[in-house]
Order: sequence, then C-alpha cells, then structure tokens
Amino acid sequence: MKIFPAIDLRGGKVVRLTEGDYDRMKTYGDSPVETAKMFESMGAKHLHVVDLDSAKDGGNANTDIICQIAKETNLFIQTGGGIRTEEKIRHYVDAGVDRLILGTAAINNFPFLCDMVKKFASHIAVGVDAKDGFVAVNGWLEVTKVNSFDFCKKLADNGVETVIYTDISKDGKLSGTNVDAYRELKKIENLNVIASGGISSMDDITALCEFNCYGAIIGKAIYENRIDLKEVLRYAGDEL
Repeated sequence: MKIFPAIDLRGGKVVRLTEGDYDRMKTYGDSPVETAKMFESMGAKHLHVVDLDSAKDGGNANTDIICQIAKETNLFIQTGGGIRTEEKIRHYVDAGVDRLILGTAAINNFPFLCDMVKKFASHIAVGVDAKDGFVAVNGWLEVTKVNSFDFCKKLADNGVETVIYTDISKDGKLSGTNVDAYRELKKIENLNVIASGGISSMDDITALCEFNCYGAIIGKAIYENRIDLKEVLRYAGDEL
C-alpha cells in the first residue's frame, strides 16, 4: 500500500484542520519544503499536499511552494486545493507535480473533468470528500445531494484512475478511519482508492492493508507522534 504523508498549507505554513474546519487549525511548521524533505529522509516515496487557501477561493496562494517541493525532492507528489483550470493543471505538470486532484471542479463541472482526464490521463485524480455519505465541495463548506459512492462509480466509468476519499467526520480527530467505506469502494472496478481522514494507529493501517487498499494519507497522526512513519512505510512495503 502506498503511504502519503500529508502537508496542508495555509498562509505558507504546515497546518492541520479538524473536520475541515478552518477555525480549528493547528500549525506544525513554518517550512513546508523542509517538512517534505524530512518525510523523504524517513523513507517516504509519496507526498500529499493540500493548498487550503486556494481550496476556499480558487487562487494560487501556495502554488510556488508546492512547485518548490517538486523541484527540491524526488517524492511522487499529488496536490489539490483550488485546481479548477487547465492552465493551473498544466503549470503544475510542467513543474514536476505528478498528480493533480480535482475536487469542487469535478462535481460542479463534470465535462471539464472528463476533458482533463482525456488530456492528462493518470495525472488527474479526484478528491471525493464525504459528509454523511454525500459529497462536500468548496473546502468542505458546502454539502451537495450527490451520493459519494455513486459518484466514485461514475468517476471510474469515465476514466478516472484514482480517487482520494475523505470521510470529513473522521478527519483530524485521530479517532480511526472509516474502514467499511474503503472496503466498499474497493469493489469498484478500475479505481485506485486512497484512504484519507482519521488514520491514527497501526490498527488502521493493518485494516486497510488486509483488503489491499491502494493508498493511505496520514497527517495529524504523524505530527502528533501517534504513528511512526518509518514503521508504517516498512509495514506497508512502501519505503525507499
């Protein structure tokens, strides 16, 4: 299983939110680039980066930092947050970012998503953020009436290879992840599912590995020393 240590960016700093709430934020570092290098030095091959500022307004607040991480490390980088135009996708791809995560744009403009998948293939992934089983958009501030499992099936049917599925109710709470949801999503053919939200112990990692989940994102549990990244990488078979 692929392990993605997470860096969430706000105001150029490394932060974590609880349940996606911008008012419940904790800062863990002033240098995202150094944090990425630290993860790489511990054996990580992958990195998940979210631009929280741009997720809210669709801007480019932390774009340069993300491109700098791509330039100064050998990590496989997937990033999301405010990616809503082909221009921005192309900018990231040209800068060496490996995978771009569309969220709000995927739900609000499905034809655009399909066009980007045709043009950029595996460089495009979709972030499906779910609250009570329904897709949330605009930095998790708005919950739609779209069933998250049905939407993931629709994505696979339209050529999307990878989905990052987050149970918002679990995110940042260190209370365990929604293993049942990922086990169900695993049944969708031709779709790689990356688990996100609430992964807080080796028990979560073990449960996800048992049914061969494609990947897992770990954030606060690393920063709060609940999980030893080196141990997780060894167990999951994803160390350098």
